[in-house]
Amino acid sequence: MPRPEKQLTPDASPRDWFGHELRTWRKKRGPLTHADLGAKVQVSGSLIEKIEKATATCSRDLAERLDEALQTGGVLTRAWGMVFGQTEKARLETESAPPGRAEVPVQVHDGRILGRGSTTPPSGSPASVDRRAFLATSGLAAIAPIDLVHLVTPAAPREIPTQIRPREIRQLKSLADVIHRQDNEYGGGGAVRELARGAIMWGASLLPVPCPEPLRPELLASVARLGIVVGASQFDAYAHNDARVSFRLAAECAEEAGEWHLRAKTYSFMARQEIWVGDPDTGLTHAEKGLVRSDRLSATERAMLHTARARAFGKMRDVANTLRAVGEADAAFEQSDPAQDPPWMAYYDYAQHHGDTAHALFDLAVHADQDPGQAARRFEIAVKGHGNAFARSRAISETKLASLVMAKGDDPRHAVVLGHRALDDVGKLTSCRAAEDLRELARFAGRHRNLPEASDLRERIAATVQA
Repeated sequence: MPRPEKQLTPDASPRDWFGHELRTWRKKRGPLTHADLGAKVQVSGSLIEKIEKATATCSRDLAERLDEALQTGGVLTRAWGMVFGQTEKARLETESAPPGRAEVPVQVHDGRILGRGSTTPPSGSPASVDRRAFLATSGLAAIAPIDLVHLVTPAAPREIPTQIRPREIRQLKSLADVIHRQDNEYGGGGAVRELARGAIMWGASLLPVPCPEPLRPELLASVARLGIVVGASQFDAYAHNDARVSFRLAAECAEEAGEWHLRAKTYSFMARQEIWVGDPDTGLTHAEKGLVRSDRLSATERAMLHTARARAFGKMRDVANTLRAVGEADAAFEQSDPAQDPPWMAYYDYAQHHGDTAHALFDLAVHADQDPGQAARRFEIAVKGHGNAFARSRAISETKLASLVMAKGDDPRHAVVLGHRALDDVGKLTSCRAAEDLRELARFAGRHRNLPEASDLRERIAATVQA
């Protein structure tokens, strides 16, 4: 009889937290023994056990291999810097710091997002600590403490001004536009992820900086917009804790600024993320929150949020409510007037609406034995309507259409053709979501093992996802 594993104490230290997180993922993915996991990442089982017990150090390279083996979405790699990398980082920063550099404390603005009654930090306090304190007092620390440390302590931070000027607001808007464009075209991984991460660090750092009252709402709105696009990019890269932090920051800023349009957009993304990670009930709650005071939203925004509701109901396999929500989304979209929409809603066009609603109908067709025809037609509209600027959306709709035909159609060879078209687009992306949809397509193709073309498609999918 195997001896029981030592009970871990994740609250004792960052290393203990890291070890507990590793054990949680190991059991979730197997469960695997220490030796099983060690073999997957080319280390001994005893080292895995020691890391879990916080008696051994984990290298960054090993953290990356563990994330890949356990399919965590990068949790351990993101946590590594704070848990194991701080001593080395401090030494390097000390060696490279210019002599005589003085840190200037900042005045914390008295507002809901920063907490009431905050005072100026003592003279000489590091700016990184000021930023950490800002987020801790805003209530965000309860979401993901490990990731928040990364959020507020960049390795090479942008210059923090002594006072907010229109220039900083223009830079925030420009950063949001660039990240939004790059994310849609290439996905949220790779260089886009690094750009997004640095941008949200800098944006959060600006909030405690003294700001003239006339500029304060615009600053908050600009940080909210940046939080939305960064959160969306992190969601696409499966940096889910990071994305939740960015979205919560966006929601707080939008609400304090009285920006109902940005608030609605934030809750729409929050809903989609929770639905994607397997919590449609929470996703539905976020979508309903976004619809609060829907009279203040444009028809396009209402369509966007009803679509999120439909996707939640679809995951729950609730046929009646899914179809009702799709109908409400369609009715709202029929009233859509781009002139009434904020600029960032331009992406939600005819193709986007049909692709989003198709996802809800896909779940009914595959899992609730409903007619796949309506979902297929909507995916086809999305594929035809998305240009290269929205390559990721096109690739995802192509992949879902191929999966639908492979799972529910009578012509798997046509599904193979659709799958190869999707792979042509996906090969240019760094999107974890697109990769997950390809894995789903491979599983459906596995039902046709006697079809050589389906086997070839599965092999190409495996090579693409691995790359």
